[in-house]
Amino acid sequence: MQTPDYQRLDRAHHLHPFTDFKALGEEGSRIIERAEGVYIHDAEGHRILDGMAGLWCVNLGYGREELVAAATEQLHRLPYYNNFFKTTHPPAVKLAEKLCRLAPAHLNHVFFTGSGSEANDTVLRMVRRYWALKGKPEKQWVIGRENGYHGSTVAGMSLGGMAPMHGQGGPGVPKIAHVRQPYWFGEGRFGEGRPAGQDPEAFGRECAAALEAKIQELGEDQVAAFIAEPVQGAGGAIIPPASYWPAVKAVLAKYDILLVVDEVICGFGRLGEWFGSVHYGLEPDLMPIAKGLSSGYLPIGGVLVGDRVAETLIEEGGEFFHGFTYSGHPACAAVALRNLELMEAEGVVQRVRDDVGPYLAERWAALAGHPLVGEARSLGLIGALELVDPASGERFDSARGVGPLCRDLCFAGGLVMRSVGDTMIISPPLVISHAEIDELMEKARAALDATLARLATPTTPTTPKQEESLP
Repeated sequence: MQTPDYQRLDRAHHLHPFTDFKALGEEGSRIIERAEGVYIHDAEGHRILDGMAGLWCVNLGYGREELVAAATEQLHRLPYYNNFFKTTHPPAVKLAEKLCRLAPAHLNHVFFTGSGSEANDTVLRMVRRYWALKGKPEKQWVIGRENGYHGSTVAGMSLGGMAPMHGQGGPGVPKIAHVRQPYWFGEGRFGEGRPAGQDPEAFGRECAAALEAKIQELGEDQVAAFIAEPVQGAGGAIIPPASYWPAVKAVLAKYDILLVVDEVICGFGRLGEWFGSVHYGLEPDLMPIAKGLSSGYLPIGGVLVGDRVAETLIEEGGEFFHGFTYSGHPACAAVALRNLELMEAEGVVQRVRDDVGPYLAERWAALAGHPLVGEARSLGLIGALELVDPASGERFDSARGVGPLCRDLCFAGGLVMRSVGDTMIISPPLVISHAEIDELMEKARAALDATLARLATPTTPTTPKQEESLP
């Protein structure tokens, strides 16, 4: 079969996630056939540097035979059994122990799921169950952040603050509220009534103050938890000002409210620590995980549960009526366990912190000098470029589709770099080399140059047919 054959069948039968189905049908899907290291290959033979590690997840890169072998061995031994009805199996037990050893010391239990979305569904159930067992069933409200992303199930969509999802989702789960995000470039620097160059640290404290105001508005005795990503991923690789998390911790310390830190993207080395919570000195009560847990080789997620929550559920809870057919699936757990073993043995997390993370930061920061770039930010192996009008330094009208244009030009030039509006983001495999980072930079700069040239040609349409997805 050739590319047009796959596209015809895809158009006839396959509904893609986060997609304008009509637009994709007119344009045709990209067909990715194979991959190795940090590169993917399409059906027409093009090699493309995957600057997004799949969907934030292929941390060890493609083609790791050790992970294939772990899956194969487990599929031969025990391809499936559930963790219901007083049963378990060695892969789930071993993975649970490994995760709790790697996590902060107060996180000593894990509930397995099939994805990050399911993990956040579990969080909502667990938070409300915890407070009911503590004799405070009125503590129902969960506060998230505007533009936060916690999955696309009904509960995940409700916890997240993505306006387009809320617009299509109908009524979400009740008693979930949202507060402003710590997005200095988008809302601090360019926010209404704010002069350019406003102090980011003052803005970070303002955002924490907004959380306290929302707690007071809803009532401390009504609020169950605050949920947030250490760095917002799907929202645009938003790295909060240094003042933000310490101020949030101070707010939460004043009130009897659980902290949920969504580590689905930031966990497993992305920020140069095993978890983003370690980087920011956080002590979450619940920690959703997925993606890099298995380097994306098989679907698996979970929730690491802090001692005060776990002990309450165990000692006071009775049966917890929640779970999934594939919770702790043996093959997925075996692959995740081998993935973590390899990351430890190869010092991957330390390498991100001490070597490739700083190298990427140095090279990435140099892109701030490009006429289209208003800010270049990075942390560990996650980065963002804010595209602005070279003449004014202001953000483009979103209708122009400058970010999606740049994304498509990246792909045409052999690089996967995503757009979130006019924010270009990267999250490459953690095993990327210095030479591959150099290649990424060259291709990113070439795409910026090509975008600038297209914008200088008024007769050339800038908005591509197919928009980028959110997760």
